Amino acid sequence: MKPFSCLVLLALVFADAASADEAGIKAAMEKRFPYQQLISVTKTPFSGLYEVVFEDQMVYTDEQMNYLFSGNIIEMRTMENLTAAREKKLFAVNLGALPLDLAIRNVKGNGKRKLAVFSDANCSYCRSLEKELAGLTDVTIYLFPVSLLDGSEVKARAVWCSPDRLKAWEDMMLRGAAPPSHENCDTAALAEFSLLAKKRKISVTPTLIFGGGTMKAGWMSRDQIEKQLGSPAQ
Repeated sequence: MKPFSCLVLLALVFADAASADEAGIKAAMEKRFPYQQLISVTKTPFSGLYEVVFEDQMVYTDEQMNYLFSGNIIEMRTMENLTAAREKKLFAVNLGALPLDLAIRNVKGNGKRKLAVFSDANCSYCRSLEKELAGLTDVTIYLFPVSLLDGSEVKARAVWCSPDRLKAWEDMMLRGAAPPSHENCDTAALAEFSLLAKKRKISVTPTLIFGGGTMKAGWMSRDQIEKQLGSPAQ
């Protein structure tokens, strides 16, 4: 089945094309997409559209279930992206639910703003992101090393077994200095990070999760990160 993210408009074939209520649409969607976890179906105030929320994305369908829409609804008067606002609420990540106590922690300034970063040792975009993160202040960065690329696991283990994990990570990512070899240590946390990334469907590095719950996949500039973090707490 093609992922919904690739669709702009897709005709759906249902045996019963008659109008349906939320429960009817939910039942039809579950039958049509048995391998997708369906969370909810809600009627919107937008010309007979129904909001259909799956585990990791939101789409729309019409009352007759003839079409599936993947895209943004913009309010013309204010130019507010209503879809983005709704998705932010639906898919917000509770930063406090992450195993922050296991992460490599980097406290900058007063550290009151919070940011979690899933990063791969062999990811060039992750190395570039580290340069942007270096310029931040008044933020606590929780680093979760994950190994999505070939050869990353060896480097992640070397960093994890270093006496100063943050220094070893920054030396590697910012200065190109490979972590020195160390005796084997307990790397169970790295396996936990990988399972967490899989559960959160994190398949791109870097992935950033902000204190407000917003998750952004891919490289971001310092200005973009600052905008998401909000004003430094005093």
